Amino acid sequence: MSAPAPRPAWLLQALFGWLHLALTAPSVYLWLGLPLVLRQHGWSGTAIGLFQLAGLPALIKFALAAPVEARSATGGSRYRAWGLALCLGYAAVLLALGWQELLAERAWLFGLASAAALAATWADIPVSALAIRLLPPEERMRAGGVRAAALSLGAIVGGGMMLLMQVKWGWRAPFLCLAGALALGTLLLACIVGSEPNDVPSGAQAPAREGLAAMVRGYGAQPGAWRWTLVLVSGFPFIGAAWFYLKPLMLDHGFAPAQAALLAGMGGGVVAALAAAASASLTRRLGMQRALPLYAGCNVMALALLATVIAAGGPPPGLVTAVVCVAAAMGASSACLFGLMMQFARPRWQAFDYGLQASLFAASRMLVPLAAGVAMDAMGAAAMLAGLAAAATLAWLWAWRCAGDGWAAQSSTGQD
Repeated sequence: MSAPAPRPAWLLQALFGWLHLALTAPSVYLWLGLPLVLRQHGWSGTAIGLFQLAGLPALIKFALAAPVEARSATGGSRYRAWGLALCLGYAAVLLALGWQELLAERAWLFGLASAAALAATWADIPVSALAIRLLPPEERMRAGGVRAAALSLGAIVGGGMMLLMQVKWGWRAPFLCLAGALALGTLLLACIVGSEPNDVPSGAQAPAREGLAAMVRGYGAQPGAWRWTLVLVSGFPFIGAAWFYLKPLMLDHGFAPAQAALLAGMGGGVVAALAAAASASLTRRLGMQRALPLYAGCNVMALALLATVIAAGGPPPGLVTAVVCVAAAMGASSACLFGLMMQFARPRWQAFDYGLQASLFAASRMLVPLAAGVAMDAMGAAAMLAGLAAAATLAWLWAWRCAGDGWAAQSSTGQD
């Protein structure tokens, strides 16, 4: 039986962009949008904070990736089958969440939210691994830009549009809409990717199944893998922490809640998406050796600007400018990192290598805002932001040092 004809790269980019959007928007609604609804219905700050613990499955992505790597009898991967099953499972959990209002049923809400977090975390693994499998190497940086843009748009959908839908049509409407987006993505995946190419040559012996520790060692055996991993865990969380606290800071400096939501939530999301989409072309022109420290340097400058504006009392024109700069830096740097994550996913082990990197990325993204919040309470917002800028400077120096490594030069080759 002949292999199916390869799909055009633009069609695959559009497919995986939609899937990333459909996977991200429900999580944003649950962890960033729904707390506003919970607060309106009398939930305490502690209860809302504890509700965030339902998102902890993101930290065990590497372990969830291990069964996804299970091979068929011929040695081929099953990323497509896993992706279809988990996306449908995720949609089913969202339908269960929307079946009836759960504001008074806290245990049920927490349990179903935990199931949604598990499904979202797990489904992202085969979907991303399949994108790495199907897209040619020269498309991977563009895929990173598409993914980062989809995440930014997911923040707009989940953190803005779904809240408006909930206000207008009630509890059930957002979950029905989000489940429908996932169902559509699953249908498109089934139609566009009719079958998955076998990465084991005909007649070759299927690779032996490895344990978790062996797979971690295999990832680390790649040239420059651990140096890159330090770039990964330091390249985003400092600018991400500033973005996390941006809306409260705007409220503290005289912006109305609607203004903060419109500027930081909607406007900032659009700026981040545009920066992410543009970064792929810029990276191809500059090469990874120059682009990586450039994006890290932009993080430092954006954080320094925001710290200066807050220290000066947060004048509205300066704060608006800082919001735009932080959003642009965040979008561009995340797109670069997502593209490089695809480069460090070994053939035949794309799911596990991606899952391991995503777990480390998620851990840093959660821990740094926690530390930043403690620093803000102890020393004030300006000092906290200055500390984030100082930490981002160290990350920039490390990125500059690593830019000359062989993996950065190799990532720059084969670009359009």
